[in-house]
Amino acid sequence: MKKRYLYAVAAGLTLGLTATAAVAKDTLTVTSWGGAYTKSQDVTYFEPFAKKTGTKILQDEWDGSTAKLKSMVELKQVSWDVVDVEPGHALQGCEEGWLEPIDYDALGGRDQFVEGAAMDCAVATIVFDTIYAYDADKFPNGGPKTVADFWDVKKFPGPRALRKSPKTTLEMALIADGVAPKEVYKVLGTSEGVDRAFKKLDEIRPDVRVWWTAGAQPPQLLADGEVVMSTAWNGRIYDAVKNSNKNFKIVWDGAAMDFNLWALPKGGKHLDLAKQFVKFTIDPDVMAQQSKYISYGPTLKAAISKIPPNILADLPTAPENMKTAFVVSSEFWADHDEELTERFNSWLAQQ
Repeated sequence: MKKRYLYAVAAGLTLGLTATAAVAKDTLTVTSWGGAYTKSQDVTYFEPFAKKTGTKILQDEWDGSTAKLKSMVELKQVSWDVVDVEPGHALQGCEEGWLEPIDYDALGGRDQFVEGAAMDCAVATIVFDTIYAYDADKFPNGGPKTVADFWDVKKFPGPRALRKSPKTTLEMALIADGVAPKEVYKVLGTSEGVDRAFKKLDEIRPDVRVWWTAGAQPPQLLADGEVVMSTAWNGRIYDAVKNSNKNFKIVWDGAAMDFNLWALPKGGKHLDLAKQFVKFTIDPDVMAQQSKYISYGPTLKAAISKIPPNILADLPTAPENMKTAFVVSSEFWADHDEELTERFNSWLAQQ
């Protein structure tokens, strides 16, 4: 059973979930993903909010199961007040009516956020990127700089690794083939564009040694020398560089921007307090603190300018790193995920 932590305002004691705490008037249950990410939320949001308001924050974890969250609302047994979700959850929950709409007037307006961060039923606090990275030790005369370079096995020889998923992989293939990042979904939304992406993947396929499925794989594959470059989530590469002293370099060209967002399930027992919590986190001075603890970028434009340059340089929302980035379209993948996954898997199965 996953542990749940209750932050007591005065003593900061860690307590087990009890019946008394569960019904406490000023208790707020915030559900996230665990690990280093949630630890960064602890110090940035949970503990400061608890100290400021006298609220006891009860933390839970989930695995992203849409069915669990949706059934809570349908059965009117909502035990989560605020949930950290992905864009797909936000889109589905809004369309199907099991997430509360976000009042952006109360948060200062949508235009203060970076593109894609202000969804109708969820508001993003962090940006993470799917990028590719390489082992700089393998390229002493200079490494790759563009998505097209990932495909250039003559200039940059060595085995590659790509994610075993059409999402971001097909977009990357099109960018390598010359499609502008901002135009990628316009092209991928046509049958000709899909064919073009798979044709480009045909070119690199002989040099793809590993199709990875877990975020921990790319840095390990690079460290073990199994591949010389791999797509990855930027935070994983950052961690390998900062904490394991690996000489890995991130290529930000064509980076795929994605988000984690706060959402409020309908029927939550502490809706007003939940809204107060979300508003607390949507403050540039507060949000800017999270990047001290994890290499995700803030979604507020004003928070970006508050981050020290040495930290900002490694974040997805650094102006230099966003120049050729694109926002992953949750709408596109909601409409096409099933069919493109089926085709992708069939393509992989071909000899």
